[in-house]
Amino acid sequence: MRLRKPQSGLIIEGGEMINSKEVKEYAKKCGADLIGIASIERFKDVPAQHNPSSIFPEAKSIIVIGRRITRGTLRGVEEGTQFDLYSLYGDVWLQDRFLAMTTFKIAEFLEDNRYEAVPLPNLPPQVPPMGIAVRPDQPPPNVMVDFDDAAMRAGLGEIGYCGILLTPEFGPRQRFQIILTDAKLEPNPLLKQKICDRCMECIKNCPLDAIDSTKEKEINICGKKMLVAEIDYAKCTTCKNGASPNRYHPAGNPDRLAAICVRSCIDHLEKMNKLKNRFQSSFRKRAPWKIGKREMDFYKI
Repeated sequence: MRLRKPQSGLIIEGGEMINSKEVKEYAKKCGADLIGIASIERFKDVPAQHNPSSIFPEAKSIIVIGRRITRGTLRGVEEGTQFDLYSLYGDVWLQDRFLAMTTFKIAEFLEDNRYEAVPLPNLPPQVPPMGIAVRPDQPPPNVMVDFDDAAMRAGLGEIGYCGILLTPEFGPRQRFQIILTDAKLEPNPLLKQKICDRCMECIKNCPLDAIDSTKEKEINICGKKMLVAEIDYAKCTTCKNGASPNRYHPAGNPDRLAAICVRSCIDHLEKMNKLKNRFQSSFRKRAPWKIGKREMDFYKI
């Protein structure tokens, strides 16, 4: 196998097929903290309106790329002093931009090696169709892939009890983008280990009672089963404890990474040594602050 270096990466010459190891090594060089691969067969039970094959019928592999959210980004929210560190113009904007650059470089690498690549931004799967189907057997645009679901099928994590995707590396602290490709790549094994231990810290610390443990549902993705509490996202949207409305579409679920429920999850997972990304000091150094419904109603007056 002979390799040469073009502008966007390495080209494999001599008609040899690209493989998962080469894609993952290149992704790491481009700044990916996480990379998982799923075969299109793992999406056979996904409805057409959310299925990657509806976007790219010839897709054989789904590549999920992740970059971490630095723990320090959440420090200002945890202390209740500086919310702009994690906001539309802070970490959200920076991390999405850095992740997009990483994703695009990997897509270029695939196309330099003669495989088509379709990079996708992480848009909320709750967004309704906004067009008319152009064929009788095809869903209307836009088809929205559930990225947390895809990350699970790519072996990167599991859905925790509070409805947030958790990885062994960072817990809930990452963002994902996806590339669909017609390159047939070896998929990651599904994650077998349990990350969430149902500590209920998310429920104990939610001041709005938005997480209902009396109404649980079982999620089964490729045979991996997870128990998840029912979440009242309408309450989450009004939460003043670090949650924020979806930045892409009003129909999308709110961003809860900086909310007290997920920050409590981070604190617990770190204390239990569940995460590979470890720190010299604990995340939660003081009793958490809370703004409940009573305080929220007061500020409306």
